[in-house]
Amino acid sequence: MRLNIGVTGHRADHPSYAPHAARIEAAMQGVLDLIGGTVASMTPPFGAPFEPIRLHSAMADGTDQSAVRHALAQGWESIAILPFGRTLNCAINAHPRSVGDAQALMADKAAQDHAVQARAETIRALVGRSQVLELADVDDRIGPRFVETLAAPQDVAVTEAFRADTSARAALAGRLVIEQSDLLIAVWDGVRTNLVGGTGHTVATALDAGTPVLHIDPADPDAWRMLGAPESLVTLHDTPQVERETILRDLIAGALLPGGAAPTTGRDTGIAALAADRWRATSDPFWHAYRWIEQRFDGRGDRRPLTQTYETPAEVATGSGAGVAAALAALPEADPRFTARVLDGVLGRFAWADGISAHLSDTYRGSMVVNFALSAAAVISGVAYLPFVGSEWKWPFAAFELVLLGAILAITWVGQRRRWHGRWFETRRVAEYLRHAPLLLSLGAARAPGRWPRGSDTSWPEHHARHALREVGLPRVRITTDHLRTVLTGLIAPHVAAQRAYHDAKAQRLATVHHNLDRMSERSFQLAVVAAALYLALAAVHAAGLVGDPLFGGLTKAFTFLGVALPTFGGCLAGIRFFGDFERFAAISRITAAKLGAVDARIALLLRAPDTALDYDAVAALAHAADDIVVSEIENWQAVFEAKQITVPA
Repeated sequence: MRLNIGVTGHRADHPSYAPHAARIEAAMQGVLDLIGGTVASMTPPFGAPFEPIRLHSAMADGTDQSAVRHALAQGWESIAILPFGRTLNCAINAHPRSVGDAQALMADKAAQDHAVQARAETIRALVGRSQVLELADVDDRIGPRFVETLAAPQDVAVTEAFRADTSARAALAGRLVIEQSDLLIAVWDGVRTNLVGGTGHTVATALDAGTPVLHIDPADPDAWRMLGAPESLVTLHDTPQVERETILRDLIAGALLPGGAAPTTGRDTGIAALAADRWRATSDPFWHAYRWIEQRFDGRGDRRPLTQTYETPAEVATGSGAGVAAALAALPEADPRFTARVLDGVLGRFAWADGISAHLSDTYRGSMVVNFALSAAAVISGVAYLPFVGSEWKWPFAAFELVLLGAILAITWVGQRRRWHGRWFETRRVAEYLRHAPLLLSLGAARAPGRWPRGSDTSWPEHHARHALREVGLPRVRITTDHLRTVLTGLIAPHVAAQRAYHDAKAQRLATVHHNLDRMSERSFQLAVVAAALYLALAAVHAAGLVGDPLFGGLTKAFTFLGVALPTFGGCLAGIRFFGDFERFAAISRITAAKLGAVDARIALLLRAPDTALDYDAVAALAHAADDIVVSEIENWQAVFEAKQITVPA
């Protein structure tokens, strides 16, 4: 685990930065020292020390480079998210004044102007000490336009087009910095937030995404303050500075420590539940009751064995993750180390969490189905003696009923004590977050920390998944249109199509299960009505003297048994249907499939577009859209099942 920080701010030649550069640098160093000291003073939750802090920046001159120098001096990692390819980024940010110097820098050569060359060398040196993600997908368009602005500085149209392009790219790089960071440090005069790609725009974007901002005012850098919401911008300079260090320390602790543990403590609560759980190779037939219900009532007539074999983490690369592995390997300038980290650190962990969650799902849901069945069996066994023996032999039936009731209480007690319900919820959240993660990872994108959902009792699943993804890190890659097309065709499109097909099939299957359970439950009550009607007819015939007492007495016991057994059986099926909520889950899957269908249509449109229309923003938007749908589905699923704790059937 590690803390991730982003930095943004004014450039060295900004009117509010240049006069106060020395004080700003001193304040920046003081803030970074405070952050580093806070992390060093914390006790890691799992024994192993925290990894070095990561600082993300776009490597612009002024604020960015100042922070990077301080971070590298402290042994932190520097991550450079460049809005252009490495050479074009260097050329633009070195601020050449002539076409010749611009072309030389774009060819990775030396500029004639000594000041320009010095700026270029500074950028190259800092980038060389950083891990770099290059957003080079539109370099072929922006590079020539950059040269044109120098060749014809009086051409307003060319200059404005270039500024619009560079502003959009700066905003894109800033967004990635925000997505990767627990905290954004911003050196900003507080004047404007509507200049796309500017510092104020990045600050507003961060606050809107739920990422807190440490604001340093260039005119008074020592009076830095913490901003936590978009509304903070309305009263920016009136924001109180009291307890700012406490707020910062609490924020760092929240980013690094798995908070929100379950209400009780023990091996099966909070983050300890993850360490305590044991991975199994196959499902346990003892807990197959819920899946038996699904298979029996889904209308497909499929009678395959219910036992599941879980994929081991070591099998992912050649199993369910083979497509991801092939797509990552097919990327231009593919990074084998990044591919290995995705397969092991993400999909391997997914397989592990998925196997545990599947077992807990069987245990929790199977135990509730068993409880409903045992409850019905207990009631029926209590009156089962009526058609067969006299009341003097009721005691064996009563004893059997007692055993069944005891089994219900035992299952409920163990399930509540071992938190089968809560642990299933938690591990399933981990598995689903990791299942879909390669889409964003391949683009260097992420879900901003403030956009992660939270459970009502615990947040460790999100904490675990977020740090697992950060352990993988950003790919060391130069993103081009070829890279984007490969990600789109090899990762995003197949994943969205497969998930859409899965939810379509799931919606149909669960709707059928709901309908068939409902129909059988109704049939049981209808038969009970028939039995009661027949008994009344028999009583009338007996009253008329047409049926003798011995026959009437025997049939009375049989009809009494049926009058209890049939509604009880129907109630059992209705209880299972209510507990399983098959119809509501079918609706959730139906909505999810429709949303994925819309994303699928957008993918098809983008794939038909020429390379000139294919840019990072468009592809990343589709990956984020798929990710948002997944998180929404998890939240809806959680809202349905969260209140369905394991309990005695009512």
